[in-house]
Amino acid sequence: MNRQSSTNSRDQNALHAWEEFIEEQVYPEPGTKAKEDYRNYKNPARDTVREFYKQNHRGQTFAFVNKKRDTYLKLNRRRMSIFEALDYLNTLVDDSDPDIELDQLQHLLQTSEAIRADGHPDWFVLTGLVHDLGKVLCLYSEPQWAVVGDTFPVGCRFDGRIVYHEFFDQNPDADDPQYNSPLGIYQPNCGLRNVKMSWGHDEYLYHVLKNYLPEPALYMIRYHSFYAWHRENAYDYLCDERDREMLQHVQAFNQYDLYSKSPKPPNWNDLRAYYSELINKYFPVQLAF
Repeated sequence: MNRQSSTNSRDQNALHAWEEFIEEQVYPEPGTKAKEDYRNYKNPARDTVREFYKQNHRGQTFAFVNKKRDTYLKLNRRRMSIFEALDYLNTLVDDSDPDIELDQLQHLLQTSEAIRADGHPDWFVLTGLVHDLGKVLCLYSEPQWAVVGDTFPVGCRFDGRIVYHEFFDQNPDADDPQYNSPLGIYQPNCGLRNVKMSWGHDEYLYHVLKNYLPEPALYMIRYHSFYAWHRENAYDYLCDERDREMLQHVQAFNQYDLYSKSPKPPNWNDLRAYYSELINKYFPVQLAF
């Protein structure tokens, strides 16, 4: 296995471990119980996740987020079609690794097909297909902790309902009087659009697609990893009425994002024509990433 394949395999293993952890332990399907307490560190399978959150919570500072926004939100890395982005994202998968059961395309297809099966509008279906395309950040040599994971506001106190909150004691912002009060640099009910979120694939993709999709879809993309808000009801004091109105859409999407695994994976070749038409309806031939 060459170095790139080895790196991709490690990245995908880390990504898979985090997603499994979120689905099975932190936010299990409604009506079911978490398999085990997420603070049980004795299970070796959780070592990767524990280390992930330690790095994430230590590194996601206000200064770090501003640096990444300045680096990536110029959207001058490359131009790609949605299909090229899907193919690009899928290079994260190492086919020789027997531990990887689902590549990224399969997760996106299972999400979008479950949404489609329930009769939702086509923009909602399309959101299911593209919502994780911001993970192409992994392929720009960004570490996993700066691409995936729960997102949360920076520039104010880290809420205790964020998973693995204890690791924020290593984040310098936690001791900075400018940032460690509940409001920090923000005003009450300023609106999430005025709040800087921890850096990752959600925020990045929102900026790539913000001119092309309806507002509920953009909320789904931008905040689908903001579990402290849409699952734990934290940070309401930063929200305005528009955020509260849009929350229902993010929560509706989350059910498909986490719980839409199908015993029979969708066949991309069978579905490509349908999604081609849908992509062409909403997006230009190429997008700036």
